[in-house]
Amino acid sequence: MGAEKEDRIEITNSAMEVLKKVQNDMAGEAERLGLKSEEDVVNLVKEVRREIKQEKTENK
Repeated sequence: MGAEKEDRIEITNSAMEVLKKVQNDMAGEAERLGLKSEEDVVNLVKEVRREIKQEKTENK
């Protein structure tokens, strides 16, 4: 992707632009969810996986 800036053209990687947007959109989410450590993140992932597994078994 390219974008004109003043008198020059800047070439950017679209994947990097998307990653930057996602990072900006996610800013503050860890604090909002109360995630203060890697262990908190691991526990959240385990909880979400349990919920998904439970939903799958209920829908059978």
